[in-house]
Amino acid sequence: MKARFDIEEDRLAPTDLLNRLLKAPVDMIWNGGIGTYVKATQESHADVGDKANDSLRVNGNELRCKVLGEGGNLGFTQLGRIEFGLNGGSSNTDFIDNAGGVDCSDHEVNIKILLNELVSQGDMTVKQRNQLLRDMTDDVADLVLKNNYRQAQALNIAELHATGAMDDYIRLIRRLEAEGKLDPQLEFLPSEDELQERKEKGLGFTRPELSVLISYAKIELKQALINSWITDDPSFSREMETAFPQRLLEAFPEAVRNHRLRREITATQIANDLVNRMGIVYVNNLRTATGLDYSDIAAAYMIVRELYDIDTMWGEVESLDYQVPCDTQVTMMRDMIQLLTRGSHWLLRNRRDGLRLEPCLESYKAAIDDVVSSAEKISSTVPDNRMSERYEDYKTAGVPERLAAFAAATESLYWLLDVIDVASELDESVEVVARTYFGLGTRLNLVGLDRKIREFKAANHWQALAKNSYRIELDTQQRGLTLSVLRSSESDQTVEERLTQWSESHKDLLTRWNNTLADIENTKLVDCAIFSVALSVLLELA
Repeated sequence: MKARFDIEEDRLAPTDLLNRLLKAPVDMIWNGGIGTYVKATQESHADVGDKANDSLRVNGNELRCKVLGEGGNLGFTQLGRIEFGLNGGSSNTDFIDNAGGVDCSDHEVNIKILLNELVSQGDMTVKQRNQLLRDMTDDVADLVLKNNYRQAQALNIAELHATGAMDDYIRLIRRLEAEGKLDPQLEFLPSEDELQERKEKGLGFTRPELSVLISYAKIELKQALINSWITDDPSFSREMETAFPQRLLEAFPEAVRNHRLRREITATQIANDLVNRMGIVYVNNLRTATGLDYSDIAAAYMIVRELYDIDTMWGEVESLDYQVPCDTQVTMMRDMIQLLTRGSHWLLRNRRDGLRLEPCLESYKAAIDDVVSSAEKISSTVPDNRMSERYEDYKTAGVPERLAAFAAATESLYWLLDVIDVASELDESVEVVARTYFGLGTRLNLVGLDRKIREFKAANHWQALAKNSYRIELDTQQRGLTLSVLRSSESDQTVEERLTQWSESHKDLLTRWNNTLADIENTKLVDCAIFSVALSVLLELA
C-alpha cells in the first residue's frame, strides 16, 4: 500500500490516510459518498460549507489521479474540478456523471403517464400495466445508457473543438448573459479577461465548464422548440418516439403520438440529439450567420440527417469502440458534423421556405442513397483527389470500406445537393452532372482554393463569418459553372468533350483565372481580400 499510494509513513491517522489517498498517483478517484472532498486553491473551507471534512479535503491542483468520477453529488466543488482540469485532469460534473438517474426518472414518468391513461380508458388492467413496466426495464436502461454515452461523447468532441473556437463560445456566453439566461459568475465560468488570457495561451474550456454550457445550450433550444411549428409537424414530431421503448411503440402507437407531453418530449429529444451531435455553439453560430430561428435550424439539421442516413453511419462509428483508435472515431464524427453543418447551411439558403422533411426526401434521398450505397459507388462519383488519402488512412486504422469511403468523402457529398438540383433542372443524369461538377473543380483547381479558405485562420468573429461566406460563394459559382458547361454543349457529347469545348470558348478568362491562382500560391501573407478578388474573377468566368 505504501508503494502503490506513494506513502512514506508506516502509520497514519484515518483522516491523514484519506487525505493521502485523495492525492495518490492513481488512474481514477470515484466518489460515491456524502461530503465535499476537493476544492480550489482560492476557496476556503468555509466557502465549501462541509465542516466535517475540512481536515482531509484537498485542492484540485493537488490531485494526481487522471480521472475524477462522480457517483455522489457535491463531492467536488466546481472550482475544484476546473482547477483539476486546468492541471491536465479529466472530469465532468456530478450532474453529468449522475444524469442516468434523472434520465431514468424522466422515462419512467413519461411512460407511466401514457400507461395510466390507457388504464383509465379501460384499454389495459393495472396488473398488465405493472407487468409491462417490469418487462421494459432493460429497454429503458438501454435508452438511458445511449443518452448518457452520447452526452459524454459530445463533451469529448467539444473539448477538442473549443480551443480553436473560443470566439464562438465567448459570443454564446455573452448573448446568454445579455438575455438573462445565464449568470457566468454563478456557474463559475471564466471572466472576460480570463477567457481572453486562455485564448492567447491556446487554452480552451475545461470539461466541467463545457458540462455547464452544454446543459444551457440544450435548455435554451428545448424551450424555443416546445411551442414552435416543428413539434406540430408530423414528420419532425416523430422524434418523440426515440424516447420510448420499441415494444411500447408497436403496442400503442396512437397513444404515444397523442401523449399529453408530446411537445415537451419532442423538443427534448430534438434538442438532445442536435446539441450532442453538433456541439454547444452550433445553433448560436447558425442563427448569427442566417438570422433564422431555432425551429428552422433544427428542421434543416433533421432533414440533412435523414438525407444522408447519419444515424446509421454514426452508429457504425460508435460500434468501432475499442476496435479502432478513439482519435479516428472522433475524426470521422467531425467529418459527419461538417457534412451536417454544410448541408444545413445549403438548405437554409436554398430551401428556407420549404423546410419540410417529406418533399426534401422526395427530391434528394434516392439519388444520395444510390451514390453512398457502396465504397465503389462513392469512389466513382467523388474524385480521388478529394478523398483518397483519408480513405486509405481510415482503412489502415481498421474502418470498414463503405464507412471509410463515406467519412472520407463527406466534404464532397454535401455538393450532391447542388448536383441533384442541376440534374433535375436540365433533365440530365446525376452521374453526368456530378462528373461535370467535380471535373470543373479539378480543372479550375477550385478544390485548392476551397482548401486555402478552410485553412485560413480567422482572427475574429467577422473574419470567421467572411470565411464561411466565401465558401458558400465558391459553391454557388461552381454550380453556375456546371450549368454553363452543360447548357452550352450537346447531350450526346462526353463530359470530357463538354469541358474541353467550354474551356476553348473561355480561353481568355481561363488564362486570367489561372494567373490569379498562381498569384495566390505565390503570396505569403493570405488574408480575406485575396479570396474576395479570386471569387470576383471566378464570377466573370461563371
